Amino acid sequence: MKDVFFRAVMAGIAISCGCVCFLAVGGIGGAVLFTFGLLTVIHYKYALYTGTAGFVTNWASVGQLLWILLGNIVGCLLCARGVAYARPELSEAAATLLTGRLTRSLPGAFILAMGCGFIMTTAVYFARQRRFLPLLFGVPCFIMCGFLHSIADACYYLMAPISFLSEHWAAVLALYISIVLGNFVGCNLYRIASFPKPDA
Repeated sequence: MKDVFFRAVMAGIAISCGCVCFLAVGGIGGAVLFTFGLLTVIHYKYALYTGTAGFVTNWASVGQLLWILLGNIVGCLLCARGVAYARPELSEAAATLLTGRLTRSLPGAFILAMGCGFIMTTAVYFARQRRFLPLLFGVPCFIMCGFLHSIADACYYLMAPISFLSEHWAAVLALYISIVLGNFVGCNLYRIASFPKPDA
């Protein structure tokens, strides 16, 4: 389990690198550069919540998934606070992004997170077969569509100024839970629709 947690922390750091690219560059260019984070996760076989949620098979794997989520958040925390200190302008950019997130309803955030989850499971399924086009197109796709990724959002939220988080912590927590649950449902849409089951 320690190995899983370590790989989850590293996945959080990798995705956070993608988040920094997106905040620094923005637009379609930033969305494309964000792909580096997921490519890193796939290459090193790190443990990412949205790359694992669509492949759970029993209660034990659900428990491991929660452990992965925690590790991802820890990795995001380490990277986000370091970047917030070194590049405070990106901390302000993260606060602006989070302010926009907080204008969404919780059901709306859940639906947008489902879209991201579906794309992520599809991208990871193909990437495990060494077929990377769905990943290379899928990541910019979910970003430009405004779909919500729970681990990327963890980085954005944790990069925002502490004062902002302290003021809005309850709303941020409720929003984040909605995104985590929406990602899980989206990652498992192929099961709900009785599509062929991807290999674990």
